[in-house]
Formats: sequence, C-alpha cells, structure tokens
Amino acid sequence: MEKKNEFKPYIPADKIVPEFTVTSIVIGIILAVVFGAANAYLGLIVGMTVSASIPAAVISMGIIRVILRKDSILENNLVQTIGSAGESVAAGAIFTLPALFIWAEEGKIAFPSMMTIFLVALFGGVLGICFMVPLRQALIVEEHGTLPFPEGTACAEVLLAGEEGGAKAGTVFAGLGIAAAYKFIADGFKLFPSEIGYAFKSYAGSQIGIQVLPALAGVGFICGPKISSYMLAGGTLSWFVLMPAIALFGADATIFPGTAPISELLAANGPSALWSNYIKYIGAGAVATGGMISLIKSFPLIVRTFKQAMSSMSKKRSNTTLVRTQQDLPMPILLVVLLVIVVAIWLIPAFPVSPLGSLIIVIFGFFFATVSSRMVGLIGSSNNPVSGMAIATLIIATLALKATGTTGTKGMVGAIAIGGIICVIAAIAEDTSQDLKTGFIVGATPKKQQIGELIGVIVSAAAIGGVLYLLNEAWSYGSKELPAAQATMMKMLVEGIMNAELPWGLILIGVFIAIVVEIIKVPVMPFAVGMYLPFSLSAGIMAGGAVRFLVEKIKGTDEEKKARTDKGVLFTSGLIAGEGITGILLAGFAVAKLDVALKFSLPQVGSLIIFIALLGGLFALCMKAKPAKK
Repeated sequence: MEKKNEFKPYIPADKIVPEFTVTSIVIGIILAVVFGAANAYLGLIVGMTVSASIPAAVISMGIIRVILRKDSILENNLVQTIGSAGESVAAGAIFTLPALFIWAEEGKIAFPSMMTIFLVALFGGVLGICFMVPLRQALIVEEHGTLPFPEGTACAEVLLAGEEGGAKAGTVFAGLGIAAAYKFIADGFKLFPSEIGYAFKSYAGSQIGIQVLPALAGVGFICGPKISSYMLAGGTLSWFVLMPAIALFGADATIFPGTAPISELLAANGPSALWSNYIKYIGAGAVATGGMISLIKSFPLIVRTFKQAMSSMSKKRSNTTLVRTQQDLPMPILLVVLLVIVVAIWLIPAFPVSPLGSLIIVIFGFFFATVSSRMVGLIGSSNNPVSGMAIATLIIATLALKATGTTGTKGMVGAIAIGGIICVIAAIAEDTSQDLKTGFIVGATPKKQQIGELIGVIVSAAAIGGVLYLLNEAWSYGSKELPAAQATMMKMLVEGIMNAELPWGLILIGVFIAIVVEIIKVPVMPFAVGMYLPFSLSAGIMAGGAVRFLVEKIKGTDEEKKARTDKGVLFTSGLIAGEGITGILLAGFAVAKLDVALKFSLPQVGSLIIFIALLGGLFALCMKAKPAKK
C-alpha cells in the first residue's frame, strides 16, 4: 500500500498527460546546447554560472503553449529538465578542463582531444544522475517540507503559473534579443568600447574601470546587491591596495614570477601587467581557501547528510507496483552503467588510474553527489560549495597520483581529468535533485525526468568540447578576455603539488586574506573571485546589483516587489543567454578571421551613456511589473 498521502501533486499520479514527447525532447536538446554554450562563456569570464531551469521552463511555455497551442505542464517540465543539464555540464567542465588548454599553449602537453573532453563530461554527468536516482526517495519524497530546494520549488511555481507563459517568455526573449544586438554592436562592429577605464598616474598601479556589457548587469541583478558588493570589495582590495603596494615597494625590483622590473611592466602594459603577474596568484590562493573554508564549515552538515541519506535509502520500499509518480530507473540498469564506467575509467589512457583508483573516483563521486544534492535542498545551488569539493578532490588526486609514481605532465593531466569528472558529478547531482523536486510538485514521472537528464547530459557533453575549442582559439584561456578563474587556479594547485613551481609567497598572501575575510564574517568566495577578476568586471556586476537594490527598496507591497524582481530575473536571464550566444558567434568570426568592425567608434563616455540607458531600461521594466491575479 502507498503510505504517502500527505502531498498531492498538481497532476495526480493516476492521470496520464503528454510528457516525454518529441516536442519536449527536441526543445530541451536545443536549450541544453544553447544554455550550455552561453553558461560556458559566462563562467569563463566571471567565474560563475546561473541556473537555466526557470528560463528554460518559461521559453518552453512560450513555445508549447503559445506557438504550438498545446497545454501540458509536464512537457514544459521535461524541457527544463533536459535544458538545465546543459548549464550543469558546462559548469563542471569549465571549472577544470581549460587547464589542459593552458598547458597545451605553454607547450607542456598536446591539446586535449574532443573525445577526452566528451568522456570527462559524459562520465561525470551519467554518474551524477545514477547516484541521484536512489537518493530521490530519501531526499525529495521523505524530506518534502523539510528540504525546501529553493530553485526547484521556484521553477515549479513558474510552471504552475503557466497561463502567463507567453508574456513571461516574451520577457526572456526580449532580454535575449537586446543583449545579442548590444554585444554585436559593441564587440562585433566595435561601435563603442565594451570596457572603459582610467589609470591613475599619481597612484601608480591602480586603475578604475567598468565593463559595460549586458551579461554582467544580468549576473549582478540575479546575484543581488550583497554578493555584487562583496565581489566589488575584493576587486577594490586588489586594484586599489595590493597593486599600488606592489608598484610602490617593488619599484625597479624584479619579483618572481615576473621576468622584468615592476616599473618596466607598468610602463609597457599598465596596471593590468601587475594583475597578470602577481594578483592572479594572490586571488587563486584566496579562491582555493574560500572553497576549502566553505567545505570545512559544511563538514558537520555533510556527515549528517550522508548518514540520513544512507538511512533513508536502507528503508526504501520493496513494493514493485509503484504508481507513476514513484517510478525510477531500475537499479540493475544503474549498477551495470556504474560498472561499465568504472572499467572505462580504468582502461582509457586519459585517466591514469588503477582499477582501485577508478573505484575510488566513483566512491568519491557518490559521496559528493549525496552531499551536493542534499545541500542544495537546504541552502540552494548558489551556496553549495562545489568548488571546495573539486579543490579537495584535486589535491587528493594529485597527491595520490604522485605517491603512486604517476608524476609530471601525465600526472597533472590525470588529476585535472579526475577533478573534472567529480566537478561534473557534483554539478549534475544538484541540478538533477532540483529538477526532480520540481517534478515532484507538478506530478511528473521521475523515470522520464531521469531519462531526460541523461539526454541533456549526452548532448551537452558532445557540444562542450567544440565550445571550449572555439573560445580558446578565439581568445585563449587565462587571458584578459577569458580569465577562466577556477580552471587557472586548479592548474596552479596541480603544478604546485607536482612540480613545486608556484610562487607560494603570493598564494599564501591570498590564503591569509581569505582567512581575515572569514573572521570578519564576509562570504569568502564572492570576495575572493572579485580579488581574482579585473576590477572592471566586478564594477559591471555591481551596476546590475545596484538596480536590484533600487527595485527592492522602492515602496510597494511584498507581492509588488516580488513581481518586479521576478520580471527582472527573467529579463536578465535573457540578457545573459543573449550575450553568451553572441559571444560564441563572435568567437567563430575571430577564428574565421572575419572582421566586421566599423572604421570609427564612440568615445568612452558614449559607452557609459549606452550602459546607463540599458540599466535604466531594466529598472523601468521591473517597475512596470504587476503581481499576478489570483
């Protein structure tokens, strides 16, 4: 007998409606590729990705409900399930795999093959889903009402308010179109500079500036004023304290890893030379420490989480005649898939591990998948310490490979490949858990959602290699255009452990700055990422955060404020997707050597006026939003 009568999903278990259809699969695949590419571009620039679930659900409702004249909430749910997998695969891949490209550019290794990238993303994605399937009953069903799963619940609310789908989808598409046009005019035609700045000659080493791009404003609006201000604070410390101090005390000295006197570096390339030679190492130390601090702080919760999940799984019902809303992929199939992947990791040369090492990867992956999926249920995706998990795995993997004699470039490549798999596992596990929570509320069939996740992973894994190659060919990872903060930091860690090549003095400065920031109770990760990235980037994000601050502070009822914020989130999700897609397109133009730049461009003040107009438009759009009629 089914014991669970407390919660009634929107679509009852005994009702069959269209769900796993050709329409939902095709739209989901397209959105998985689009949001995966857009988030890869965004993450490599700003060091973070944004959830694709709600934009995917809204676009799906706009297409299925308005254009195709169909009415199926479960089809829309499957679209966002498949579509959001692209963003998660991208997040896991871009935080680790660009390290391989940087080593290849330095001549240390050959460029990674498309097959290697595909297998890292595929194995990580499939393992993340396989691990989440047996946890669904424990975390989603039995903990309903205890674990809020903020993003999954919010996505369900959007789907349940589906009658507004057309209008909401229009908001996303409007943002997408505006950002695409803006980006193409700024960085394609180069009608106005997308970054403006001024170096203070009387305060050597410092430089103020802002990148006037829609995606940055979008990230700032979605993250909110607090997170944006922490990033700006980190950038302020780097560009107005540390860099001027290096310029002042270094003067004509040559300090490792720089190869020329500091005064010459400043004269030749300006303050950015200090960032590339010194600050990125300090920032990397802070980012790594921030990840580890978040992991250590979460450790009691991690242990409790794992115990509760294992306990709940052991009590899982043996009843074989489950209703539609309780059907999962069969465990025998999942165990066969796990066994195949364990053997494949052992046999494939890209992963230089023994059979025991392959098994350890899977065990680590299961542990972090369990932790990740429960923690997003408690605190949401944005607070989940995935980077800390990846850093811990990377350090352990590098030490283990070195101890077993796998050293040099082979060991470094192996450590990054292993870290990449774990990173994708954690990212996909959290995405799958949020999607299954959405499905639980709306009454989806879990088995069909899990198959949808697998489809999204396979398609995204196949596409991510091409995206990574295209972006590297256009601008190179670790450059000003593509800082690739996390991947660069992971590369430094692996090199430091394997070869003792790192400027540990600079890294330890970053470590202790992060510790001080933690002591004064400021969130370390956004502050550390702000330290690592150019100040102009943090300033662009802060501009979006300032608009969110105004929208939330202006008088109105709670319903009115929520309507304003929701509209802004949808519009800025479109801004991020539009700029990401156009960025990929411009990368293709750069590789093909197609120059579309105009012969003239506006001065810097023109860029500032256009960006302020964009921010003003975002503010006006939010203020026009009205609460939905009940």
